[in-house]
Amino acid sequence: MAHEENIEQAGLLEEEQIAEFIHHAGQIEHPREMIIDILRAIQKNHGWVPDEGVELTATILGLTALEVEEIATFYDKIYRKPVGRYPIHICDSICCWSRGGEELAAHLQEKLGVALGQTTADGLFTLLPSCCLGGCGRAPGVMVDQRFYGNQNAEEIEKLIEKLRQEAAA
Repeated sequence: MAHEENIEQAGLLEEEQIAEFIHHAGQIEHPREMIIDILRAIQKNHGWVPDEGVELTATILGLTALEVEEIATFYDKIYRKPVGRYPIHICDSICCWSRGGEELAAHLQEKLGVALGQTTADGLFTLLPSCCLGGCGRAPGVMVDQRFYGNQNAEEIEKLIEKLRQEAAA
């Protein structure tokens, strides 16, 4: 495990967070289990996980940067490049697609003026395809900030977009 004084954190995590992660990692048999937790904390503070965040995570857990990178690039909810304030994951599983997901994706792209994988000019929204969000019974669905919104259609998604715009303006 790393010692706090050896960590250059570049503002990605608060000192208390680093201390807490180091302490917790020392208490468990397999510190690798904490990779996602630390990456999510960095992402929450920074908006995405830069290379320095991968290195910081590796240092905290006593792993190599490659071991952390393998996990960081596997999960599509860990962003390795800048995204909008509200990444919108659009489920593109067969269940969602068969219940209007393709039309929902097209509507969102038209409404926001961006293609999948792009961010709106105001920096608020990034549209990202996601390979199943686990809400098949409420398809089609999207996820924003780890929250699933099911049974979406053009009207419902426009309400959600407006709510998020108001939240951002507040």
